[in-house]
Amino acid sequence: MSESTLFEKILAREIPASIEYEDEHCIVIHDIDPQAPVHCLIIPKKPIPRIAEAESGDQSTLGHLLLTAAAIAKKLHLAEGFRIVINNGSDGGETVPHLHVHLLGGRSLEWPPG
Repeated sequence: MSESTLFEKILAREIPASIEYEDEHCIVIHDIDPQAPVHCLIIPKKPIPRIAEAESGDQSTLGHLLLTAAAIAKKLHLAEGFRIVINNGSDGGETVPHLHVHLLGGRSLEWPPG
């Protein structure tokens, strides 16, 4: 049996987190190392290791994550704009093998990123 990921431990309430929102499909937490004034993580409760391993049956979960990100952006007054990022693999910046969506905003974001 594999070790639980950081996000699974947060979902199990084994590790504390600053929770912005939660429903039956996902949890939204504030990143502990924010890269913008607003930096939230939208994490599915179903453990999907990374976007490249998502399956067709995950379609509704993936859509829910994006709609939740938009709702949280509105709630946190990011009307001037925000960025949604999904990292995949080590070269893509993935540090936790549990799919999650970064919501960044609250300042002007440069392009290209990273």
